[in-house]
Amino acid sequence: MKNILHDLYHGRFSAWEHCPVRTAESIATNRKIEDEKRYFMQKMSLDDCQRFQALEDLYLHSSDFEQADAFSYGFKLAIMLMFAVFMDKGEPQCN
Repeated sequence: MKNILHDLYHGRFSAWEHCPVRTAESIATNRKIEDEKRYFMQKMSLDDCQRFQALEDLYLHSSDFEQADAFSYGFKLAIMLMFAVFMDKGEPQCN
């Protein structure tokens, strides 16, 4: 625990640098998305392609907000769980 806190303080640890695990399913889904995007962009005018790209950029930006919110919520939930564990002074009870 001390090493993580030390690394966090010195900027050697960033939660957003975590690389997601790539599964065969996620790779296939991303490939399908790219194929569909390519299909539609071939059919569009240059102006429509630029607007489509701008729309995609907006979706990515929106996703960043959602991911930051999910991270914050998860972090708070973990802290509340830790707090509850440390505040419970009793022995585990079996029913």
